[in-house]
Amino acid sequence: MNKIDRRSFLKTSVMGGVATSFIGPLSTFSLFGKEGQLSPSVAITTGDNRADLAFRALQPYSKPIKEAIGNRCVVLKPNMVSTEVPLCATHVDTMEGILEFLKSIKKLDNVIIAESAANAPTFEGFSNYGYYSLVNKYPVKMVDLDSEGSEVLYVFDEKDFKPHPVRFSKIILSPDYYIISVARMKTHNLAVATLSLKNIVFGAPVKDIGFRLNANSKAGTKSDKPVVHGSGARGINYNLYSLASRVHPDLAVIDGFEGMEGNGPRLGTPVDHRICVVSTDWFAADRVGVELMGIDFGKVGYLNYCAQTGLGTADLSKIEIVGEKISDHIKQYKLHENIEQQLIWMKPVS
Repeated sequence: MNKIDRRSFLKTSVMGGVATSFIGPLSTFSLFGKEGQLSPSVAITTGDNRADLAFRALQPYSKPIKEAIGNRCVVLKPNMVSTEVPLCATHVDTMEGILEFLKSIKKLDNVIIAESAANAPTFEGFSNYGYYSLVNKYPVKMVDLDSEGSEVLYVFDEKDFKPHPVRFSKIILSPDYYIISVARMKTHNLAVATLSLKNIVFGAPVKDIGFRLNANSKAGTKSDKPVVHGSGARGINYNLYSLASRVHPDLAVIDGFEGMEGNGPRLGTPVDHRICVVSTDWFAADRVGVELMGIDFGKVGYLNYCAQTGLGTADLSKIEIVGEKISDHIKQYKLHENIEQQLIWMKPVS
């Protein structure tokens, strides 16, 4: 685990929201396109300190983030597809960088770290990944989304073309919470890549207390997460797209300090990338993330569907880039070994 340079945090925090020394002043980029329409922007930082990368990437958005939070509770949603594989999960240092940023904009008084881990009780993940160290340093609370109530939404299944009920976390669905997706750059076995949207959509479905993905699961318990996978590449891509308009983050933080390639989202291998992507527009963040991973955007079904229906722009020339250039930091991530089967979504149903 990298040690965090608190002097660096203090120095930049004193500046308030004026991100001058690391990325450049806010005046160096425009939030508006040529016709005066609001244009998405994405901040990219690189370096050798994971926490510092997140802190610096967030700085250009200090004012809009502070205004958007208002009186709402802030939810930091990490990725814990497994509670036992550190490479697949959101690193504690990234979480600390975000908490330091929230402290710098005076929005640390109502923050929770909330997740519904896929394979086991969530608090096991919090413990295994060192998250309790954050509770000792900051006024934050750990929350298991499985224990906080749910609301039923319906998803598609490619086997029967019928709607299926899924319990989704009330916290993730509620407008009373400001949702920050703290994702990790990873390849995937059904949807090509995991970034900010997917982290939220698959963290939101809940499971019964006592459920485990093994023989130790409490009798009669189940998880609703597999239902959202839609029984295949067509199903998962359509469900990610169809849920995106309601189940999406308010702020995207994508940690690419050490990404995962190959057989993600759990069994892949590390990529030394040393990059962080941040945006108040989740689609723009994911679009840039795909590019930085060297992935052909045309292969990512759910993001293509979102672009086709106006949920975001796939045209990189229409996205303002703050900080580092995309072209200088592209890494060619090896895709999952079953990538050809994943691309069936591109073909018509026979």
